[in-house]
Amino acid sequence: MQNKVLIKPFLDALADFSKEQVWQQMQTLFTPECHVKMCHPWGEMKGPKAFFENCYLPLQESLPDLERRDFILMSGTCDHGHEWVGCSGNFMGTFVKPWLDIPPIGHLTYMRYHEFYRFENQQIVEVQAIWDIPEVMMQANAWPMAPALGKMFCIPAPASQNGLSIKTDSARAQQSKQVVLDMLQNLVKHPSQGGPEVMQLEHFWHPKMNWYGPAGVGTCRGISGFRHWHQIPFLAAMPDRGQADESLIFNFFADGDYAAVTGWPNMKQTIQYDGWLGIAPSGQEITLCSLDFWRMEGDKIRENWVLFDLLDIHRQLGVDVLARMREFNKVRLQSSISFPIGDC
Repeated sequence: MQNKVLIKPFLDALADFSKEQVWQQMQTLFTPECHVKMCHPWGEMKGPKAFFENCYLPLQESLPDLERRDFILMSGTCDHGHEWVGCSGNFMGTFVKPWLDIPPIGHLTYMRYHEFYRFENQQIVEVQAIWDIPEVMMQANAWPMAPALGKMFCIPAPASQNGLSIKTDSARAQQSKQVVLDMLQNLVKHPSQGGPEVMQLEHFWHPKMNWYGPAGVGTCRGISGFRHWHQIPFLAAMPDRGQADESLIFNFFADGDYAAVTGWPNMKQTIQYDGWLGIAPSGQEITLCSLDFWRMEGDKIRENWVLFDLLDIHRQLGVDVLARMREFNKVRLQSSISFPIGDC
């Protein structure tokens, strides 16, 4: 609870994005040696200045009226004894200047983020974060990858509307985390221990569940939608998933009805058979950083927000998605759009 209070001024500064206030808060809240682990193309950085100048400032230059809308803010201690705060929401603003060479559209643009902050002695010492860059490509009609099977739209806040007002309840938090751990343990039983029935999806997931995947995968509704638009293609391409978990680090924690996991990486598997998301079956082992949030209703999972670094998966296989995007869109406008943001 204390760490959520400590991070709140920083999140408030990001909400309407005042550069001066954001930087002031980062200097206070982050240690100078803070280890920042960002999604591709940034990778790992050291210190708040690199995080601020490489990530936040260019985004605000491209979306001058940038705002940040958190819809989940939770905290807890993982089994390693580390204190974490997890945030999810959407950046929004008018996209008027190329960002990462994505051509601007002059309209409202959104991008989901999952960000995890590790605290020691009331300061942030580590960040693990994924911004859904492909989501911006898709809105700019600059998509360079295979079509998504799931539904693409602006990912919503929790249906319960309580993601920012989680009541600390240690017993409920432990229950929420255990449901997720049991669910994941059953997932890896397939295919080595039997067919889809060994995963017992109906036991863990609400019949009206929503699974909010990243751009390139999309949102799936219900157990059937989850299986057809995400799980079947995923497991068919990488049946060895979950078999290298002993070499990975998972940071699970929970807060009330919410559970979360972060790890860098926290998945390791091999793309084979017919490939995945248009990625050829190279037979090469890849790692994934999957940063997830789950919301419980009773003893079942009702909503699951998932982000993994799709650009980094391609990078590991020798595919530069940003270069491909530039090639596909080289006749598009690459200058700023003159637009009177904020004027009538």
